[in-house]
Amino acid sequence: MRISAAKKIWRARTKLAETSGEGYVDTAIKILIAVVLGALLLAGLYALFNDTVLPTLVERVEEMFNYAG
Repeated sequence: MRISAAKKIWRARTKLAETSGEGYVDTAIKILIAVVLGALLLAGLYALFNDTVLPTLVERVEEMFNYAG
């Protein structure tokens, strides 16, 4: 009985002392960083297309279908 209790204590100590593996906090931080970077990228693309690309595109299409002159 004493030996089995000592084995359980030893297993618990080694489990608590283990430093391998990835923790939940690390994974949560990685996911948060990925979401923030994705949002920034989408906001930048939206601003680029809304201010630069779309007005020029609309103007070119209107010029293309302008039959008056």
